[in-house]
Amino acid sequence: MKSLVSGVEVLPASSVSMDIKKTICITGHRASRIAPYKNNPAYSSITYSAVKLMLYRYIDMAVEAGYENFISGLAGGTDLWSADYVLMKKRRNDRIKLIAVMPFIRHADCMSEKEVYTLADVERKADYLLTVNTNPDIVYGKNSSAGCSKNLYRDRNYYMVDHSSAVIAFIDNKLRYSGTFQTINYAYKNGHKICSFSMEKIYSIIEKSDLDIRTIGYEIAHSENIFRT
Repeated sequence: MKSLVSGVEVLPASSVSMDIKKTICITGHRASRIAPYKNNPAYSSITYSAVKLMLYRYIDMAVEAGYENFISGLAGGTDLWSADYVLMKKRRNDRIKLIAVMPFIRHADCMSEKEVYTLADVERKADYLLTVNTNPDIVYGKNSSAGCSKNLYRDRNYYMVDHSSAVIAFIDNKLRYSGTFQTINYAYKNGHKICSFSMEKIYSIIEKSDLDIRTIGYEIAHSENIFRT
């Protein structure tokens, strides 16, 4: 089976094994669900930039702490931003691997053109491109008709947790009924290390920076490595 986006061979998730102790998964919200600083659309760019910089810092900290395998669920926003950064890290460290896990083969149908472009690049460069559901015709849906399943994203989230020992999470406490919190709650129940940062933390950093992206970058880059605490 091949990806409808990149044409890359997609393997069943069950066919790949990895060292769980050195594996971490990443979860967080889609870009469309990230509210800009002060709910002002004029601050969307600086808000997205701050979230990305924090994600990058957490990935750097994970690498410093010995993690080598990074699992991305390939959704827009957090998943693709972090996957793209892991690929950059791979160019400097050949021990790093990106495991890209799609929930089902047609998961990109609702993505924007820009997201699909990034997704195709990530799929082509990932070490493994996997899916937790190999039915090529399955789609997400809450009805019980043939060809629909309401568990596709849940199964992908649970797979990521089951095959890692820690989680990097970007959370907005206003979005508790989300796949991100589903992933975090499942990881918590399974005793995983959870290293998270919140939307409130991002707003606080922006506030203190006086809207200066260089100041934001400096503060984030010099934050303590929480994976070692």
